Amino acid sequence: MDVILLERIEKLGQMGDVVTVRPGFARNFLLPQKKALRATPGNLDYFEKEKTQLEAANLERRTEAEKIGDKLDGLTVAIIRNAGDSGQLYGSVSSRDIAEAVSEAGFTIERNQVLMERPLKMLGLHAYRVRLHPELAVSVTVNVAQSPEEAEMQEKLGHAIIPSESGEDDDVETEALFDETPAEDTPAEEPPVETDAAEAPAADEEKTED
Repeated sequence: MDVILLERIEKLGQMGDVVTVRPGFARNFLLPQKKALRATPGNLDYFEKEKTQLEAANLERRTEAEKIGDKLDGLTVAIIRNAGDSGQLYGSVSSRDIAEAVSEAGFTIERNQVLMERPLKMLGLHAYRVRLHPELAVSVTVNVAQSPEEAEMQEKLGHAIIPSESGEDDDVETEALFDETPAEDTPAEEPPVETDAAEAPAADEEKTED
């Protein structure tokens, strides 16, 4: 199906481009979201007449998005979840969870503005893009931890705190306590005195002469 794009669509085209898309994608997303029009002669004429106004409205929305983006870009939000010893979450963090965390930080966004291919299932710091406008996206960091204190520590360290790794130093110290290497001041055992086999017969001969 051929459609006229009313805004920039990533990996598809710019405003005003006539592109060919799958019918289902057009009917289920582009057309109901008013991101495109069917490429009919009547709609092509309509777009040409309204092009200047559409471009002006798009520029105004982008300018507003840039103002928000200057403040939002680089934001870190903490999300608290339980996890196993390997850092695997009991559950997951979705785009809805991220949108709610960002909104609680003072920037109202919708879940469909968070660009993530699959749910997040590990502790740690994860960067995601938030689309504020078809031509503008910014980055936010999602800090997934098991407690606010752990989230603060992860942000300082710059990486996840994995429970299974937290006891490694303790294991090393424990092994040192049971190290079987002898201490330096422990006297070494004297080696056994070797008997010279050649001298033994001589001693027997002396006894015989007596």
